[in-house]
Amino acid sequence: MPIILNIETSTDVCSVAVAVDGNTIMLQESKVSNSHTEKLTLLIEACLREAGIQKHQLDAIAVCDGPGSYTSLRIGAATAKAMCYALDKPLITVDSLTILAYGVPEALLGDNNIAIAMIDARRNEVYAGVYGKSYEVLLPKAPVILDENPFETFYDGRHIYICGNGAVKYYQQYGDSNTHIQHECTSARYMEVVTSQAFEENQFASVAYFTPDYIKAPNITKSTKNLF
Repeated sequence: MPIILNIETSTDVCSVAVAVDGNTIMLQESKVSNSHTEKLTLLIEACLREAGIQKHQLDAIAVCDGPGSYTSLRIGAATAKAMCYALDKPLITVDSLTILAYGVPEALLGDNNIAIAMIDARRNEVYAGVYGKSYEVLLPKAPVILDENPFETFYDGRHIYICGNGAVKYYQQYGDSNTHIQHECTSARYMEVVTSQAFEENQFASVAYFTPDYIKAPNITKSTKNLF
């Protein structure tokens, strides 16, 4: 019966959950933009306290591994790794788009339905992955430009459940009667099944060498101010 701390920081949502045997028993979230540095450790402390779990009782710490916001992913990764080092616990990492996909109930993903997880990548682009029955990966995560419908080949009469903070952007351009926005926000509670399975199968990441998969290099704007 593994006790796992799940941390999700790929977007503006800063989300922490405690899952016991694959079921979330406590969730703490903040949807305040650019607050991960300030909020994450406080949310972890509150989540563990409300769940009645001591840090040493954790069996593993899990964190999203991208894609998503460069800064937010780094904060999540650094916090998770620090806890693993301090507590001598294993680290589990989960694709951010897979986390979003698990927010679509499995019952909706029959033979003819799919989930498309999308994280806003600015301008007319998203990071996206396509998932079928039992969350089978039909299209691995990749940056996708929305100038033309990049998922048209998957339609063919199917019901399409789109999710993530890139879902509205996509729906405004290509939504139809068979396209449904399932949810727009990610959450650590969507990690419960994936991280429990990973623990049972000993699928752990290297605490020393893990870095998030940003997919693309960060877009850092150089200051034009003359400082001297």
